[in-house]
Amino acid sequence: MKKIVTLIIASSIGGVLTLGSYLAFIQKEAKPITQYQTYDTNLVQQTRSSYTTNLDFTQAAKKTVDAVVHVKVRTQMSGYENPLYNFLFGKPNYPSDYIPIVSAGSGVIISTDGYIVTNNHVIDGADILEITLNDKRTFTAKVIGADPTTDIALIKIDGSDMPFIEWGDSDELQIGEWVLAVGNPFNLASTVTAGIVSAKSRNINIFNKSTSIEAFIQTDAAVNPGNSGGALVDTKGRLIGINTAIASPTGTFSGYSFAVPERIAKKVVYDLIQYGTVQRAFIGVSINDVTSPIAKKEGVESTKGVYVSAVTEDGAAKAAGVKAGDIILEVKNVVVNSTAELQEQIGQLRPGDEISVKILRGSHTKNLLLTLRNIEGNEEMVKPDEVFKLHGASFKSLNSNEASKLRVKGGVKITALEEGKFLSSGIKEGFVITSINRRSVYDIQDLKLILKNLDGGIYIEGVYPNGISAYYAFGI
Repeated sequence: MKKIVTLIIASSIGGVLTLGSYLAFIQKEAKPITQYQTYDTNLVQQTRSSYTTNLDFTQAAKKTVDAVVHVKVRTQMSGYENPLYNFLFGKPNYPSDYIPIVSAGSGVIISTDGYIVTNNHVIDGADILEITLNDKRTFTAKVIGADPTTDIALIKIDGSDMPFIEWGDSDELQIGEWVLAVGNPFNLASTVTAGIVSAKSRNINIFNKSTSIEAFIQTDAAVNPGNSGGALVDTKGRLIGINTAIASPTGTFSGYSFAVPERIAKKVVYDLIQYGTVQRAFIGVSINDVTSPIAKKEGVESTKGVYVSAVTEDGAAKAAGVKAGDIILEVKNVVVNSTAELQEQIGQLRPGDEISVKILRGSHTKNLLLTLRNIEGNEEMVKPDEVFKLHGASFKSLNSNEASKLRVKGGVKITALEEGKFLSSGIKEGFVITSINRRSVYDIQDLKLILKNLDGGIYIEGVYPNGISAYYAFGI
């Protein structure tokens, strides 16, 4: 018993000594040191204030809302006539009923004397254009001109000291930069939305014309029906695009919207004011994006540039020394890596303009000087309301009112016929050509482009003023 008691006392004393040593030395040394990150409160507030200032769109909105107008379009479309009924019972001796159609969009005032830029599809076929300003004043506008190839139109109201938006520079616009869309969606006046530039020189294939230019600015600013023709502006309130389209499975905004760049819209506007028609410049090449198979075929390691698949005989490119198989790397010292980027640069120019072109041929690069030409293959400016003559027929582009009444998107009217292949084929004066060899014809430029490179037979589809469709085929 004495031994057991002695053992217990010794164990207790050892435990007390061990615990005391731990508390006195080991735990003290092992005590963790907690460090706290300190911040300068004033610096945080300054940074937050600076960030907020960069995202302040109030000044840009204030400078633009008064210059963006509501465009109400009134169209009187004639009622449908049944050709079979007219054949069996005769054409009614009373005028056809007219169906009033009202649509709406937006427009941007660009001068103090009332010039307004909008989309061609907004005013196409309009009989009356009613313009409402942000201060609720209303005006009747007249059409100065329109360009279906870029979907830009110019209209004008009579006034002075109008609020207007200054032009910016879409070429300097950067991906990721903040922009504002200003317009009248769903007839809601002066609506402003914000987003960033998602992409540039975007081709979404919404135009059917072979000569169309699609090089849109893509943004994620909310744009809806009614915004068409409205302003896309930078944070300084400068006009850098005309809102034109949305990518949507529902018909309303779903994430992306598209605007015609300022450089193209501005050029079209000034052409319509100065020349009465748009002056389109052509290089005279058929082009494609450089894909991996094309790069492999041409023996190049990079997929940069634009591939020249063919060269027009009387075009500017051939005269400058460009050949099929070349790859265009730069135009005007601007790098181009897609057909849309190339079209955007050429779309800013006119016939007669001289530009530098950098090409890759095999493993060597060359710098060439090229003078742009018009659709006819010369360097002259095109005259408005031009009448084109070929094989005894005179042609003129269909205007928007005529197109609306015939329910076609466009076409070329035969205004006169003399001895020639068109007359001998049975075509009558007044016939409107809508397609040739299954290729759509919207205006004189389309007609020239198709007929210029046509060899052999020709198959023409179209409609007469009475609404009866007809088809003709003959050799040329």
